[in-house]
Amino acid sequence: MLRSRFLWKLYAGYALLIVVAVGTVGGILAYRLQAAAQEDLRAALRARAALLGELARPALEGEEPAAELQARLGTLGRTLATRLTVIAADGTVVADSDQDPARMDNHAGRPEIQAARAHGAGEARRFSTSLGRSMLFHALPVARGGEVVGFVRTSLPLSPVNPRLAHLRGAIGLGGLASAVLALLLGLWLARRLSGPLARVTAAAEAMAAGDSVRRVPVEADDEVGQLARVLNRMADGARSQMQTIQRDRNQVLAILAGMAEGVVAVDVAERIVHLNEAAAVILRARRQGATGRRVREITRVREVSEALAAALHQGEEVSREIRLPGTSPEQVVRLHAAPLKGEGDLSTGAVAVLHDITELRRLEDVRRDFVANVSHELKTPLTAIGAMVETLLDDPEMERDTRQRFMERIRDQAARLSAMVQDLLSLSRLESSEQPLRREPVELGGLVETLAASLRPEAERRGLSLEVATGDAPLSVYGDPEALRQLAANLLDNALKYTPSGGRVTVRAGRDGGGVTLEVQDTGPGIELQHQERIFERFYRVDRGRSREVGGTGLGLSIVKHVARAHGGAVAVRSAPGQGSTFTVRLPLEGAGGGRGGD
Repeated sequence: MLRSRFLWKLYAGYALLIVVAVGTVGGILAYRLQAAAQEDLRAALRARAALLGELARPALEGEEPAAELQARLGTLGRTLATRLTVIAADGTVVADSDQDPARMDNHAGRPEIQAARAHGAGEARRFSTSLGRSMLFHALPVARGGEVVGFVRTSLPLSPVNPRLAHLRGAIGLGGLASAVLALLLGLWLARRLSGPLARVTAAAEAMAAGDSVRRVPVEADDEVGQLARVLNRMADGARSQMQTIQRDRNQVLAILAGMAEGVVAVDVAERIVHLNEAAAVILRARRQGATGRRVREITRVREVSEALAAALHQGEEVSREIRLPGTSPEQVVRLHAAPLKGEGDLSTGAVAVLHDITELRRLEDVRRDFVANVSHELKTPLTAIGAMVETLLDDPEMERDTRQRFMERIRDQAARLSAMVQDLLSLSRLESSEQPLRREPVELGGLVETLAASLRPEAERRGLSLEVATGDAPLSVYGDPEALRQLAANLLDNALKYTPSGGRVTVRAGRDGGGVTLEVQDTGPGIELQHQERIFERFYRVDRGRSREVGGTGLGLSIVKHVARAHGGAVAVRSAPGQGSTFTVRLPLEGAGGGRGGD
């Protein structure tokens, strides 16, 4: 409280006012007392001068000897403690209560005598050389028949008055000092009483300005300070409500930005990052920690982002471009859109860039394009063959029976291939469509695999292959569509038998793996190179098109395997190396393990 500058400013002004007031009143009072004392002294001198004039008249008119007057003045002067002087009209001193008239100078030139001669009364204050002290003189003329016959003068020393005046001044000063001290103490109390609430208001306002939304100003009175406290409290309540709204909106925006799949980078006018969400950090391969306040080019090597933000910031226009990020496999493709941020007066306050990873979209476009090309090619080949053979048959009605029969068999084989291809496409469409859900029931996968292997063993022996099955003794019950699961296993076995050369071996294993069932088909075929392993489950994708057509097939088997596995809550994977064969693994959840009832 005592450190308050406002308190001391207020108290200094009050103290200055008190000191000036007490000094002014004391000075006026001392002046008035001195004036009153001097007026009393003048009044006494005038009265004594009038008395002396009557007493000295006989001597001045020559009716009484001057010696007798001199004797009486000495006694009267001592009695009245006043110097009495009788002066002739020409200025000669006739009698004096303190000095020998014969030794005194002519007094005609004295100021009080001149004033009395001119105005009927005279007064003067001066230092008396004969008495050696300051004196106050009062002179009156003595007239007879309108003619001045002399003058009388009374005088008193000022020295006895000065101590009394000094005493009075001291008393006045002491009283003024005591009053000033009391007034200053009272002023300090009043100043503290006034500045205390203001100091508390200031402290509370500073706390609120520093972010203390709970702090409030105590309302101690109904005066202006109390009104100020209430206004500040209302302002604090309003500011707190606004801050809560802003904070809620900010949290919502941050949550939205954090949950966005698109990357968002925002910079200020100095091109320094003010926000970078996790998606943007992943796309730019940067760290979010410590990114705020730095430039984009300092946290990533993707210069196109900083260039687009700079262009949007300085040119005030939106920038869109597609960029490819080097050093990624497969090559990552990002759609970049940058736009300026506008503030008041349409002034640019920063820029924001949205990064959309379209790598998967581009991959799907490539897959779609390849699918269209592949399906067109796959359909064109049997249709062309059928058309050519039909035309040959039509153009040669006399064709030998054996040749005609051979042509008809080839037409039948191509038609069967087309039918199988259409059936596989319909199966894929059914698996991908939610309008025709799979039929769900418990399926013993081990028995299904053994039955299927038994039906394919003659084909394997015809090809000179060894087909081995190992399903174990534990029940391998899964919850799914029996026909779809049979098609999954059949496609895997058919694929292994087709691509395994004569003398090779195909091994089928089924067993439990934690909370699921694993179906594994291993062959000793030519193997699959790594760059093809990611795409062999695509429709019509063939590693070796020539070899694929030789062994037959629609090119949709592995794609059906993938979709059936996903429709049952499972997954398919492949392990392979050139010259070392391939192993396809399908993992499905056990019946009642959860997830097996879901669809893709």
